[in-house]
Amino acid sequence: MNTTVEELERWMSLPSETEHVEFKEAKTQYDHTKLFRYCVALANEGGGRMILGVTDKRPRRVVGSQAFLNIEGIKAKLLDTLKIRVEVEVVEHPQGRVLVFHVPSRPIGTPLHLDGQYLMRAGEQLVAMTADKLRRIFDEGKADFLSRTAAAGLSADDIVRLLDTQGYFDLIKLPYPVERGAVLERFAGERLISPREGLYDITNLGALLFAKNLDDFDGLARKAPRVIVYAGKGKLSTRSDQFVSKGYAVGFETLIRYVNAHLPSNEVIGRALRETIRMYPEIAVRELIANALIHQDFEETGTSVVIELYSDRLEIANPGQPSIRTERFIDGYRSRNEMLADLMRRLRICEEKGSGIDKVIDSVEQFQLPAPDFRVSETHTTVVLFAQKPFDEMDRNDKVRACYQHCCLKYVSGEKMTNQSLRERFKLGGAKADQVSRIIREAVNAGQIKPDDPESASKRYSKYVPFWA
Repeated sequence: MNTTVEELERWMSLPSETEHVEFKEAKTQYDHTKLFRYCVALANEGGGRMILGVTDKRPRRVVGSQAFLNIEGIKAKLLDTLKIRVEVEVVEHPQGRVLVFHVPSRPIGTPLHLDGQYLMRAGEQLVAMTADKLRRIFDEGKADFLSRTAAAGLSADDIVRLLDTQGYFDLIKLPYPVERGAVLERFAGERLISPREGLYDITNLGALLFAKNLDDFDGLARKAPRVIVYAGKGKLSTRSDQFVSKGYAVGFETLIRYVNAHLPSNEVIGRALRETIRMYPEIAVRELIANALIHQDFEETGTSVVIELYSDRLEIANPGQPSIRTERFIDGYRSRNEMLADLMRRLRICEEKGSGIDKVIDSVEQFQLPAPDFRVSETHTTVVLFAQKPFDEMDRNDKVRACYQHCCLKYVSGEKMTNQSLRERFKLGGAKADQVSRIIREAVNAGQIKPDDPESASKRYSKYVPFWA
């Protein structure tokens, strides 16, 4: 493997431990069973590194480890116990000996266990895998969810009865074919239906996007997005609770109109006219809802995209954890449902790859709102849009999060963040430069941003880039 000291220090600078990296001090020794358990969890999450001799809290430092002096012996025990080959190497850091266990991913369709326990990471803890997680692993190698059949053995009349074929051609901006055969041929080419012995099957992709009513399809009714409107800041009083059961593509505008109709708004008086301005930018609402629909984990059962409207925030949650870290949402892109994402882009329902979250952050800055918060739990990914809040009422997390997102937005636009650009983001004058410098310093200390030129003596005129740049 030949890990260098520079590579080790780069791993140590990560803002937080991920499911792919685990640090432990282990100055003198480390328990065999704990090592096996972490290796099982790392393998179940796609592989990673278990690193001994480094503190796990930031700022991390090398303390050295004397654990497992017999490298070949521990490699043999790992192979015998886990039935996977874990490579082990020693990195001689100036501050001490560091041991790196390179854990491979588990075999496809086969979760690893230790004494009957199928383990995964949950924050800093090891927990038993959920039933849904295990089922998804066992299902690997089977047909993709979107390619599976939602309804089988249907006539041409059934296809037109169940799917909004007119809606497809309206969205793609093509005239509706005169011949029904051309309609069915187009739908088959998009993999929305599958011809079979003179009849047709509707795929999950076809039903999810173009169903006139998702309730007509067994197993897909619970995939309809749900909108809950609360009377205040909590869940005590519900004003409305509604499922939007049309397919995602043909029902998207209905969904957006319903959400917008329940968003708080303000009246702004211009030179001649009164204008109603909603609390959140529409482009942000549209893009985040589209993202939630596209990037959800369809293998999670009994749950759907949920949009919750409170008096002070909007929360949009989709089933499943993201395939990239939340810190990389602004510059990165990876979809677990690329067939659906591709068609949604061609139907102009969402932005091109990698540009949607940029527009969300940009529109939030223009509306002078607190930075969105991207949160990940064991079963869901949630984005929170906050109502307007004065700078002085924002807490430290609000300000640091805004600083990081502004820095990312500048970087992907070919620019660099400065004290001045961050002041402009917060609409602050030059007198607040010291306060903004403090926010930048806290973001640097948190490992979220870094100076573009570490040797620069001027802090006020320094430029900054994201930690991953």
